[in-house]
Amino acid sequence: MLIYENALWLLLAALLLDAVVGDPDWLWRRLPHPVVWIGKVIAFFDRKMNRASLSSGKRKNAGIVLLLVLVLGGLALGAILHVFLAHLPFGDAFIVVIAAVFIAQNSLYRHVAAVRDGLESGGLEGGRTAVAMIVGRDPEQLDEAGVSRAAIESCAENFSDGVVAPVFWFALLGLPGLIAYKAVNTADSMIGHKNETYQDFGWASARFDDLINLPASRLSGLFIALSAPLAHGSAGRSLSCMVTDARKHRSPNAGWPEAAMASALDIALAGPRDYPGYTVDDPYMNEAGRKQATANDIDRAVIVMIGACGVQALLILLIAALA
Repeated sequence: MLIYENALWLLLAALLLDAVVGDPDWLWRRLPHPVVWIGKVIAFFDRKMNRASLSSGKRKNAGIVLLLVLVLGGLALGAILHVFLAHLPFGDAFIVVIAAVFIAQNSLYRHVAAVRDGLESGGLEGGRTAVAMIVGRDPEQLDEAGVSRAAIESCAENFSDGVVAPVFWFALLGLPGLIAYKAVNTADSMIGHKNETYQDFGWASARFDDLINLPASRLSGLFIALSAPLAHGSAGRSLSCMVTDARKHRSPNAGWPEAAMASALDIALAGPRDYPGYTVDDPYMNEAGRKQATANDIDRAVIVMIGACGVQALLILLIAALA
């Protein structure tokens, strides 16, 4: 029997394993996480090929080469693992573990909940310290409402690219799709910045990351909207807000889950935001909602996210059963 004949059942097992175990700190203190190795590859190419002396065109071409290396390398590594594990007695179990390593339900919950706990136990400084671990904006410019909104936005956006997207690409292409996706997504987070250093070298990775996240961003918005009643919101209004307000976000993908979450919690998200060295002056999504978010709103966002994880798992279960 081919190892991917039961891919969706393996995916459900991976989701359960990640939800229960997550990323054990004791393990990754002793072993480098696979994403760390991906990061080392990207950093090597960055040092060797992203030189200031090169022209804009040559740096963009170098970035395209890096993208090809990441995509083809990820697909090849996944295929090799597939063939190797297919010949092992417990190959399915190894597939489940590998998939769980790349899915971030548990770690997303812990990082977002840490901001809530930081605000509740350490006040504004505690919240700023915790939120600095998950967002790129300047935490010193954030008041309590700003810290809370930043955590909620991160919860929604990372649910899409840290949970739904890896699940989608594993369901579609197995380990090759999962590893290739994580390689591109890691590159986007490292070099996909619109600054002088990376606007050319990171262009290809950033644009390709936008492309491969299109399906997951829409699905994640749907899952969040369906979970809105868990925060005393309306699934219908959340879906409507997602459709009308997602385009207000500068990202073609982040607006979908963030707009759905904004309506689910009845708060305004996005809007003007301060990053180190520059300010983003975006319109609000769900503009009529409250702007004074609190630690309690972070808690409600976490509940919605957990519900959205459940909706996703239920959908996979139904497809697996029907298939």
